[in-house]
Amino acid sequence: MANVADDSNPLLQDFEFPPFNAVEAKHVRSGILTILNGLESDLEELERTVHPSWPKLVEPLEKIMDKLTVAWGMINHLKAVKDTAELRAAIEEVQAEKVKFQLRLGQSKPVYNAFKALQGSADWNMLSDAQKRVVENQIKKAVLNGVALEDGKREEFNQIEQELEKLSKKFDENVLDATKKFEKLITDKKDIEGLPATAVGLAAQTAVSKGHENATPEDGPWVITLDGPSVMSLLKHARNRALREEIYRAYVTQASSGDIDNTLIIDQTLKLRLEKAKLLGYNNYAEVSMAMKMATVDKAEELLEKLRSASWEAAVQDMEDLKNFAKSQGAKESDDLSHWDINFWSERLRESKYDINEEELRPYFSLPKVMEGLFNLARTLFGIEIEAADGLAPVWNSDVRFYCVKDSSGNPTAYFYFDPYSRPSEKRGGAWVDEVVARSRVLSRDGVSARLPIAHMVCNQTPPVGTKPSLMTFREVEIVFHEFGHALQHMLTKQDEGFVAGNRGIERDAVELPSQFMENWCYHRDTLMGIAKHYETGESLPEDVYRKLLAARTFRAGSLSLRQIRLASVDLQLHTKYVPGGPESVCDVDRRVCEKTQVIPPLPEDRFLCSFIHVFAGGHAAGYYSYKWAEVLSADAFSAFEDAGLNDSKAVKETGQRFRETILALGGGKAPLQVFIEFRGREPSPDALLKHNGLLPVAA
Repeated sequence: MANVADDSNPLLQDFEFPPFNAVEAKHVRSGILTILNGLESDLEELERTVHPSWPKLVEPLEKIMDKLTVAWGMINHLKAVKDTAELRAAIEEVQAEKVKFQLRLGQSKPVYNAFKALQGSADWNMLSDAQKRVVENQIKKAVLNGVALEDGKREEFNQIEQELEKLSKKFDENVLDATKKFEKLITDKKDIEGLPATAVGLAAQTAVSKGHENATPEDGPWVITLDGPSVMSLLKHARNRALREEIYRAYVTQASSGDIDNTLIIDQTLKLRLEKAKLLGYNNYAEVSMAMKMATVDKAEELLEKLRSASWEAAVQDMEDLKNFAKSQGAKESDDLSHWDINFWSERLRESKYDINEEELRPYFSLPKVMEGLFNLARTLFGIEIEAADGLAPVWNSDVRFYCVKDSSGNPTAYFYFDPYSRPSEKRGGAWVDEVVARSRVLSRDGVSARLPIAHMVCNQTPPVGTKPSLMTFREVEIVFHEFGHALQHMLTKQDEGFVAGNRGIERDAVELPSQFMENWCYHRDTLMGIAKHYETGESLPEDVYRKLLAARTFRAGSLSLRQIRLASVDLQLHTKYVPGGPESVCDVDRRVCEKTQVIPPLPEDRFLCSFIHVFAGGHAAGYYSYKWAEVLSADAFSAFEDAGLNDSKAVKETGQRFRETILALGGGKAPLQVFIEFRGREPSPDALLKHNGLLPVAA
């Protein structure tokens, strides 16, 4: 690969906003290697001159780490939203060098010793709480990075880290490739009966992109893929049971056979994680994962069991309700409901019970209206203004929007990109928030005011069709609110120490607090009525529909809760009790967990673990329980607003201000339990969550 001259390589330019429009695969190798070489000499310089003081240790270290985070973040982001074979290959070429440098940095003895010396010095008490957290975190991280290992052991540790990074990348690519590879061509209109217009439109659009250029929603052909919006719609709505079965089986076995098989990657990953844990002196990998979290293995298991036992009876009842309902509708399968029937009959039961049809509500949730309502809510609660700033920063696709966040005096405090629509051929599924840059005093651009944080917010919604805007399901509305919660914590931080600004330095099981907190507002009457306007007529969502949405919130709550508990439990089991190469396979572990978390057992060929990206490629290893852990925190935080009175606008504003000054402002500069207590006035309790889910046994 030819090296590109430095001055023309966008990765090497000085920028306020990354040149996302200019970075190509050909820039990756020379750009990243040049950056790594520069950082290598910066690190040598730091090690030579290091002194246990803030300016001589922490500031130069932050500069080194930031440079790599920003550059690698750019190409990693492009891989997620604009994937090409060339970009993948280019990243693969430099990945080992990048990991090597990260290990070298994480295992620097001089840096580690300086942190230890700073902790024991007379200056220690001069440091702020946030600065002390930075030092403590760096020491903890260095130990987890193998700094204290003997040379031979450290070599072994480093080989494991390199291998794990490769396995994680390959796992992720396999899932994307399996999703891309599968397509079910449908030519008979009977087979799409029951599918809503949006799904039919999407299937025809997909057919066109797969080479059936004459495909139309009316006459087909139609193509179903394993991409989230496509597969979920089919499982919920297609009347053709055999087709549902075929798609369901493909979905739970993706990336588990032939040339796209993650089975061995999982085995290898678990084996190496255990070896890594043992090298560091832990019993298992879950203990390593918990070292930087609020919970302990025991506390996490205890919470999951508490929630599981509160959910089980309700889930069994959910299943009975489905059987009875299917029977009342004359369904032949009612005595023998299987996995591909559950979503379908749940939707029919939801429609009959609450008379809510997810699809019929879409016209009330157009993306522009939803965003406007979300921004209004942020203004009410947190006193900020969000303004369109398109054109200020380069983007990677013309659909991407750019926004500026201003405080109540009109000063910019942050920026964010919003990439809303699904592009299955190049963009990974799901929704996420990432940092572009974090707030930082040291990396100030003018030497006076802190560098402002910038975030990415990415979703996968149905793209606009013709003149019709992107119309959302209510669940997609919740997802946008959720992701925006993450973005707010990144953007509204008041921490100037880059190491603990925004979401940085926050224990992983507390980071979902603001995101899940924001979801609660989707059920708040004024908020919802503010966004739910019909895109053509402008009329508001009918009052009775709002009431039904509220009632439907606890619909199948037991089943949905058990689903999350299955995922969290299998993740913990695989990283605590599972013995790689032992008598039990990973699928056996999953099946054992399912006995207590699933009312009907999984299919014998279920290989859902082969696409469990969170745990094998997404940084949630032995951490999936965090969603439930944080849900306890977020439900309890929202209950502070309920206690204050949701209709009392003064109380809501005051509570919102307190939330902003604690949970959104303090970042990783304080232990999350302290931050929570500062906001709530007490320790968290799971009761609010069980109450919101309708799973709290009501006192007789």
